[in-house]
Formats: sequence, C-alpha cells, structure tokens
Amino acid sequence: MGVTAVDSLVLEDFTTEEERLAFWEEQARRLDWSSEWHTPHTFEPARPGPNGELSVPRIEWFAGGTLNAAYNCVDRHVEAGLGDKPALFFEGEPGDRRTVTYAELQDEVCRAANALTALGIGKGDRVVIYLPVLVETVVVTLACARIGAVHSLVFGGFSAEALRFRVEDTGAKLLVTTDGQYRRGQAVPVKENVDLAVAGDNAIEHVLVIRRTGSETAWTEGRDVWWHDAVDAASPLHEAEAFDAETPLFIMYTSGTTGKPKGLVHTTGGYLTQASWSYEYLFSVPDPAKRADDVHWCTADLAWVTAHTYEIYGPLSNGATQVIFEGTPNTPHPGRHFEIIERYGVTSYYTAPTLIRSLMGWFPDGVPTEYDRSSIKVLGTVGEATNPEAWRWFRENVGSGTAPMVDTWWQSETGATVLSPRPTDASFKPGCASRALPGVSTRIVNDDGERVSPGEQGLIVVDRHGPAMARTVWGNPQRYLDSYWRKFAAQGWFLAGDGARYDDDGDTWILGRVDDVINVSGHRLSTIEIESALVSHPRVVEAGVCPVADPVTGHAIAAFVVVHGESGTPALEQDLRNHVAKAIGPIAKPSAVVVVEDVPKTRSGKIMRRLLTQLYEGAPLGDTTSLQNEGCVPRIAEVLAGRT
Repeated sequence: MGVTAVDSLVLEDFTTEEERLAFWEEQARRLDWSSEWHTPHTFEPARPGPNGELSVPRIEWFAGGTLNAAYNCVDRHVEAGLGDKPALFFEGEPGDRRTVTYAELQDEVCRAANALTALGIGKGDRVVIYLPVLVETVVVTLACARIGAVHSLVFGGFSAEALRFRVEDTGAKLLVTTDGQYRRGQAVPVKENVDLAVAGDNAIEHVLVIRRTGSETAWTEGRDVWWHDAVDAASPLHEAEAFDAETPLFIMYTSGTTGKPKGLVHTTGGYLTQASWSYEYLFSVPDPAKRADDVHWCTADLAWVTAHTYEIYGPLSNGATQVIFEGTPNTPHPGRHFEIIERYGVTSYYTAPTLIRSLMGWFPDGVPTEYDRSSIKVLGTVGEATNPEAWRWFRENVGSGTAPMVDTWWQSETGATVLSPRPTDASFKPGCASRALPGVSTRIVNDDGERVSPGEQGLIVVDRHGPAMARTVWGNPQRYLDSYWRKFAAQGWFLAGDGARYDDDGDTWILGRVDDVINVSGHRLSTIEIESALVSHPRVVEAGVCPVADPVTGHAIAAFVVVHGESGTPALEQDLRNHVAKAIGPIAKPSAVVVVEDVPKTRSGKIMRRLLTQLYEGAPLGDTTSLQNEGCVPRIAEVLAGRT
C-alpha cells in the first residue's frame, strides 16, 4: 500500500516497520543495559475471542533486556566523571536555594534506597509520594526505581479524599509526605490530610515524613517515621539491581470530571528510552559539545506526567542540569519565574498555556526589561493546544521573538511527546502541534476510521506508538481496553480522545477533547477555537467555553472569561459575543458570557469544560478533587446564582 503525502510527513522516512524498530533499538542503546533484549517489540492488538469478546492489547518493548532506571539517571554520569556537575538547582517558595551535584544526588538516592528497604519496601511494592517540588521528591522517586518499587506521585495540594483513593487503589505499603507545604507565602500543614487518607482500610505500613515547614505534626508511633531519622542515617552505599524492561516503573493517575481516575501503568525500559531520547531531541542544544551549558526548566509539578518525563527521567538520563521550583509563579510577585530564568541561565523553558495566559494578564504591556531572558534557546508548551495569541506573546516576550517553539502534544497514556515542531524548524505556526516525532505516527480519521480531508475535524489516533506507551490501567485491564482500544480494535489504533484537523500542508492542529466539541444546529465547533478568539480580545486573560443545552439548537455556547481590570459589565459581555462572531462566524457567538476569577483546571493545565457545563446547568458535579484550583468552583457557582 502506498504512502500518501500526509503519511510521509509523519513517518519521518521510515518506510517499513523494520526501519522504525531499528530506530528505537538505536535509541535504547543510548542507555546502559545489564543485558540486551532479544525481541525489540511485540504488539498484539485487541482481537475477538471465541465468544466475540475483545482481548486486551499486549504491548512489550525490549523483551529480555534488563536495566535500572536510577542507575541510568545518576550513577553512570558519576562514573563518567560528571559527579561535580549540577543535577538540580532547587529554589523553594520562601527563597531558600540549593545546588545538588550528580555525586550528591547519587549519595542521597542510595541512602533513600537503603531506608526504603529497611522499611520493608521491595520490588513490586507500591509507594505513594504526596509531596511538593522538592529535592527529596526527586530522590525518593529515583530510590523507588532503584529497588524496583512502583511509585505513584500525588500532587501535594490534593485533598485527603483524592489521596485516599490513590493509596487504596494502588495498595501502597508506604506513603511519603511532609509536615507542611509552602503555598502562596503561607506554611500550610498537610500531615492531617495524610492521617485522614490512611485512616481507612488500606495496606499502608509506614508514613515517611519530611520536615519542611516545622508545622505542628500529629504522630502515630510505630507507623510514622521522620525522613531525617530514616534516610540521613542510612548508608550511602547501594548496589543498583537490574530489572526486566517490562517491570512496572510508576502508576500515573489521570483526572476527570466523571468516573474514578485511571491508574496508568508505565514500565521501565521502553518508557526510559523514549523519555531520554525525546528530551534530547526537543530540548538539548544540537551541538553535543555545548550541552554542558544547558539548563532545563520544566515548570510542571512533579506529580504530573510531564514532570516524570521532562523533569525527572528525561533530563537526568541525559546528565542534564535543571531547575526545580517549589512555589507558585506569582509568589511573592508575578516576575518570580523571570528572576529564576535570569539567576540560573535557563536555556529551555517548558510550561503550560494556562501559565502563559496568566503571564499575559500580569504583564499586559510586556515583560519588563529588567528581567534578562537572553539565555533562553528554546521554548516549549504542553497541556492543551496553545491559543495563537498566547503563543505569539510567549515567543515575543520570553523568547525574544526568535527562540524555537516546541508546541508539544502528548498524553499521560503515551508517556512522551508524539507531535511537535522541531527546534530546528525554519518556521512555526502559532498553536500548531505540527507532525509526529520520528518513531511514532498519528492519523486523523472519522468514526469509520477513514482519513479526513484537510480542514475537516476528526479523531486523532496513534497508529504507531512509541515504547513509552502505558501498558494497562492498574487493576482494571478492561478499562484500558474500553477507554483506548475498543473503537478502532480492527486497525489496532490507540484512540487519544482529542479532536484534530489537518491543514493544507498536512500539519496537525489539536482542537481539544472530543467531548468538548459543541454542536450548534449541526455545526461542530471546537472549544479551543472559540477560546482562542476570546483570548485575542485585549480585555480577556483566559477563557473556558462549554456546551449547554438549548431546546432549539441542541447546544448553545457558554463562555467563562477571566478579564483585565474591573469585573464584567453587560456592555463587555456583548462586546465579547460580537468579537467571537467576527473572528469565527455568527454561529459561534456565545449565548452567555460569564466573567469569573478563574476557570477550573487540572494539574496539567487543561480546562475542565464538562465541569463548567455542570455548573451552568446546575447539574450534580463530577469529581473535583483532582483540580489544581478546586476553590474556584464554589465561586463560579456564586457568580452564576447571581445572574438568575
């Protein structure tokens, strides 16, 4: 079967599956393996059984190979003479700073590995890590990988209820936390949340507590253990054990407004291969001789998959230097990130569109010249499609108008970037995910699996996945099948759940979640496109658009907007409605514009549009425990109540 013009853009010259697998084997050899694999890749797609039921897909990469992820991220760099190279520049929210070299990181990871072993943790045991962005968070994560334990990081701002679910669902034996956390200038106790979360029926044997804020801490003797007692006193000598490539490395929970979060299981060899290679491909200076000066900063919380791939395993497996920052971006002032970029000479800055839009609101006249951003060599975005207006602002104000923009598209499920422009591209399209990286491919199809024409909205599928693809849903393989593989089982394609379209050049534009499409009188409208139109208005900082029931048109459009200056007025709301109609067309004009302080977002920066619909219609709310800003929900409800 021939390769079409669009296909040729995504296959990156791999005309055969053998060439593609050879590419991934080459990337795997960038790592240190104790024993090499005998089979590079096995994929058994979902197929009907004797009674017509579908089997669960089976995915393997580098079967028979053995390695240790922590050794690849730390020890091998020390052995190569890079022990004095900074691995982490840590900056705490209160302003405390610490530089950790690779030799020091090795010492701490080994101590933590010995401490975990002494607490009865071994291969296959699950460890829930409920921490902010700290050096210790990276240390204990790598210590789990070193001894073969399966880690599951939980955002430190999540509620006791959200934490309890993850503790019970994983069957974790150990929970790692702090006495308190710094949030927007305040020391907030969190141990009480932990005690509530582990009070029920679970497998927790110990709670390991880091002293961070000095907050008053309730204590359960025999269960609770101080980090400084267990880890600091442990031996710095530890021999890393090699594990099979398919050994589970971590469980990453997705968030949603309906249903329980899904615990996606990522394994060691394939995940580390794709994380390591894609980090270098997207964020490193092309000339290896100049990479010693690279300073990477991924602004994600460490509990997010982006941080796993591009803040822990990707950078550290490459021996990179990076920044990790504990605080919020506007504490104590909106220029905090620019201070950090200047202080450490950040060369690659990878963040979410929601932060870019916040920066636009904080600096409507542009970033003050007092902040030196000249070190920036590449900018990156992740989380959801970037509004073109925000894209342009970001590149002009943070990247001096010249820095390459890697506008990445990927998911917790894929484990690493799938679509992105290259840093070496000669030109960029604001807000466009562009095309697939080498070794993977996608296509945009209709419900019948047929390729859509340019300009037509369809479903994006991954038809050739990379080695970082999640293998299953923890404890629920049926949900893995039903959520991602059932619809296109005959083709063996992974259903991403996002809508997308090709442009005339064959490049891919992501249009948001399929269930966020608004159908107005038979016209399918993308929430991302309507939000982008709203954000292009000079008064709008951020916008979340959702469908609401309408007896005539089926759906109507409700727009929730965060604005500059004083609160909204009827005149402003009408102006915004007309602005969208002019930018897209009258069919896209919102029926309602609601001015709010903030819109609900996941930790990855995705706007929870289904939650906006539920709020507007007064329907029962779905799960809100996984939001990064759960407090905005009752405030939005108050605004809506005041409109009736």
